[in-house]
Amino acid sequence: MSDTVPPEAEALLTSEPLIAHLATCTENNPHVAPLWYNYRDGHVEIVTTGQKLANIRANPRVALSVQKDEDGHAQWGVSLRGTGTVIEDEDRIRAATRRINRRYGVEDDAWSENVYVRIEIGSLDYWEY
Repeated sequence: MSDTVPPEAEALLTSEPLIAHLATCTENNPHVAPLWYNYRDGHVEIVTTGQKLANIRANPRVALSVQKDEDGHAQWGVSLRGTGTVIEDEDRIRAATRRINRRYGVEDDAWSENVYVRIEIGSLDYWEY
């Protein structure tokens, strides 16, 4: 368990494959995009490309939000702030892509053009309704 992430929040982040929203910054403006994620060993893993990746390379400060809804009613949510590190190692990119793809039930090599970003969690809030 991470010192930053309480066990209750870890349980929420690993409970099921949900869509997260990643906030990055481009030219001092926010950029928010949905994506898949994996929580592991006290950090969040994403694989991405395009504007999200360019933004993280330019400014590694990020925020990530995950929320579980049922019939339009919020059940719980987790918001975290942290620092994204772009990992260029091909083996680590492939391994992270496999972990995330398996979590979401797709082929191991789907979206293999993406790059691995490891998000170190600086602070986190969570809630249950």
